[in-house]
Amino acid sequence: MCKSATVGGGAGFSLRWTLVRLLLPLTAFSVAGAQNPADWYHSGNSQLDLSLAGLASGPVDRVWYSPDGATLSIATGSGKIFQTNNFDTWAPSQSAKIPPVPIEPRGVRQLPETGAGIRASAQGSALYAFGAFVYRSLDGGANWDNLTAFRNQSLVGPGLRDMAISPRNADEIVVAGSAGVFRSMDAGKSWGGLNQGLPNLPSARLRSLPSGDRGVQLELPAQDGQSTGVVEWTPGEKQAWRPTDSTQAMSELLLRRVYSQDRGVPATAMSSAQNGVVYLGSADGSISASTDGGRSWPQTFVTNAGRVEAFWVDPNDPRIALAALGPRPQDATAAAPHLLRTENGGVFWDDLKLDLPAHGVWASRASGAIYAATDRGVFYSRTDLNSLAGPGPWQALAGLPEGAVTDVRLDSGENRLWAVVDGFGVYSTLAPHRLGDPRIVSAADMISRAVAPGALMSVLGARVTAASSGDLTVPVLAAGDAESQIQIPFEARGTTLALSLAPATGRPMVAPLALQSASPAIMVDRDGAPILLDANTGAMLDSMNPAHSGSRIQLWVTGLGRVNPEWPTGFAAPLDNPPAVVAPVHAMLDRSPVAVTHATLAPGYIGFYLVEIEIPKVVNYGPSELYLEADGHQSNPVRIYVEP
Repeated sequence: MCKSATVGGGAGFSLRWTLVRLLLPLTAFSVAGAQNPADWYHSGNSQLDLSLAGLASGPVDRVWYSPDGATLSIATGSGKIFQTNNFDTWAPSQSAKIPPVPIEPRGVRQLPETGAGIRASAQGSALYAFGAFVYRSLDGGANWDNLTAFRNQSLVGPGLRDMAISPRNADEIVVAGSAGVFRSMDAGKSWGGLNQGLPNLPSARLRSLPSGDRGVQLELPAQDGQSTGVVEWTPGEKQAWRPTDSTQAMSELLLRRVYSQDRGVPATAMSSAQNGVVYLGSADGSISASTDGGRSWPQTFVTNAGRVEAFWVDPNDPRIALAALGPRPQDATAAAPHLLRTENGGVFWDDLKLDLPAHGVWASRASGAIYAATDRGVFYSRTDLNSLAGPGPWQALAGLPEGAVTDVRLDSGENRLWAVVDGFGVYSTLAPHRLGDPRIVSAADMISRAVAPGALMSVLGARVTAASSGDLTVPVLAAGDAESQIQIPFEARGTTLALSLAPATGRPMVAPLALQSASPAIMVDRDGAPILLDANTGAMLDSMNPAHSGSRIQLWVTGLGRVNPEWPTGFAAPLDNPPAVVAPVHAMLDRSPVAVTHATLAPGYIGFYLVEIEIPKVVNYGPSELYLEADGHQSNPVRIYVEP
């Protein structure tokens, strides 16, 4: 191994502050009420890459120009109105009114397709039509030219709902449909999207959260509320959500359709089988339970409430479950519930007294925390899920954009809370219940794992004033009300580390942690994108700036253990000749070994290591899986993009 490591291209200063923002998000947070907003982080954006003429968004029902043609307005499928006067940015409008649908011209000789809408230009004789495609006619409709067909699909998406022609340019046309808004400036010869920056991502459900080299995934609805597919914001993505494998989602959709036909009532929600236990919710509010994987349904509970939107099922005891129910039917009593709990496998459900329609629900049985997704945001309460105790008061979690929250979920460690806001997309924050139940996780990826000498760890949910392990002082590198960072002493030995923490409030904590010679973890941001740099230029690498075959890549890592020469805990590594990692370090790219040129402490940083690898000249191009091994212990896998 080399005895020196530098960050090329003068990237050290900017990277230092990038890492501080990523790893030390020490913002005060309180769950006392809606007056103290959470530190919500926005994952991805609100655009979709559906291989159309431009990036797409969700459904748009209407589009119209102002009389002078200077302003374009739209009405989204969710009823929101937006305007633009520069065709680059959109702003919500509180005063605009949706105009009547334009009167279609008479005397059109024939339609290009059944049910097509017709628009006539005020300047000239051209006719335009829209339906599955966009058409143009110059002879009163006797003949039509298809303007958007490409390989039997439309360049502007299917299901067009409206069209507008600019009053000041007859060749400027805009269409609105299920994929958003698209414009042509040359009478349909070429098209571009107007959806960038438009907060109109379709209402969606969280399918999975970032893990390893996989990003957050959303299940998108069709107009009838059923799934149309799954999109993913992959680690390192910068442009848009992209379609991904939806086999499991489609299988569940087919099952729900079968159950709907058998029962004569639409099946609107279904939990996955756990030990054979499945819950099925219907549009009429009834909930059925099966103990044999869905082959029979001996238990059905009638709620006399709105449609069942979602379930949460305890992964360790599927007899305990929660059900989220939507708006009450018009003939329902005032007491019709919105959030229900069962502790006996669906025989009986009790009301958790949420006075708002719920679209999603998630819980932590260990802490008793319950999170509900509603039209007015995310609400939080606590109860004893091991008994029939009622919940405490429901509290709103502020800080999200104004809009309906369509789903909510905790990560596998129950440390971060994720929510989907209609139109805007996915947000995450430190789970509020963690403030009363701190956890020690790796600062690299916020996952609970064994510690190693020199490792950088985060204490989630507590401001730590002091830390120790026996006679060893554990440096507290940073402390905030929601999170603190500590470094495990290089002198730590044995198989267990008894860590004592003194929080600013509350009683001291004692945490026995598994101790290994190495516990490698590659640094990732909150979307799961790794901190990777080009060794020659210092540039950050991602999907827009991929690595190249034959190049050298630097990874930011923690948990690689002892170094030689020894280095004092809590002090920044020297800029020249930083200590080298003692444990053997290996790297695997798509499960094939690649050369590790050196592994040292990161110059100028505390708790970070810098590992440099060389990408082979012959390698698979595109997204690849990368992970490290140190002294036989494997790191988290991350995604890296490689080009020739």
